[in-house]
Amino acid sequence: METRIRVLLLALLVTTSSGCASLHWPFHRHRQPTAAGTETAADAAAASAAEAAALPPTVIEPQVERRKIKVPKIKSQNIELGGYYGEISIEDFTSVPVSGLRFAYHVTEDFFFQADTGRATGGKTSFETLSGNVTLLTNAERQFTFYNLSLGYNFLPGEVFLGRNFVMTSGLYLLGGIGGVKFAGNQNFTVNFGAGFRVLPTDWLAIHIEAQDLVYKSDLLGVTRLKNNLTATLGATVFF
Repeated sequence: METRIRVLLLALLVTTSSGCASLHWPFHRHRQPTAAGTETAADAAAASAAEAAALPPTVIEPQVERRKIKVPKIKSQNIELGGYYGEISIEDFTSVPVSGLRFAYHVTEDFFFQADTGRATGGKTSFETLSGNVTLLTNAERQFTFYNLSLGYNFLPGEVFLGRNFVMTSGLYLLGGIGGVKFAGNQNFTVNFGAGFRVLPTDWLAIHIEAQDLVYKSDLLGVTRLKNNLTATLGATVFF
């Protein structure tokens, strides 16, 4: 009888221990995956951050709107032909209007030849003005006619801007040459020198602002000396 009771108690003890183990085991296993899952998410976040740091920085391409620019060009032709108008100061005979024709041939981009011819009518000298009825020259002799051939040098090419959208090619140039003057019934050898500024509104038209000095010897008033005749003109030429 005692043996049976011992066997029954032992069986009950084993059953109770197995039940507790079976109850403890599922809960333990349920918590284990949760902790493991938390570590996996943290590792994944760290890995993503490391990959993002390893990637090169993103380059932003600027969206620039391209605008069309028209660059004015001089025609391939090398010949200029046109005219001019301005004023000349004839020494001893006051300043008077002058007009004439101009021809130029461009040898290179830097050097060119220019031929000018012009005419003006000299006024009265201060002596004639003060004396009243004294006349030194006839009307025909007062015609001041000149011509010269010059070598030009383009030494400062550039551009002129009118507003934001209109650009004109421009350039400063120097001139120097020889020629002749017919005045007061005499024909005189002259040396001329000066400078000019050229602007091209189009590729076939040029506007010139020019100043020159025509120098020659004259004994018109009884003393032989050099005469300086300054000219300032505004002209236009066409390229051919």
